[in-house]
Amino acid sequence: MKTLATLIGTMAPATAFAAANAPVASDGIMVWIFLGFFALVVVGQLVPAVMLIIGLVKGITAKTEVKTEVR
Repeated sequence: MKTLATLIGTMAPATAFAAANAPVASDGIMVWIFLGFFALVVVGQLVPAVMLIIGLVKGITAKTEVKTEVR
């Protein structure tokens, strides 16, 4: 167990130093197309979810009428 902790302790800082000098890449058009598609999917899922929540709130807060039978 001590050897595993020692190994993890020595490797964790090494990854931080390896990423310090990484080149900065500019985002291409395909990244923006993917992000736009993802945003459309999220908005497309939010619309029915909001409609469902509004329906649930209306159903919970609606007044129930007492039905009386005339004999």
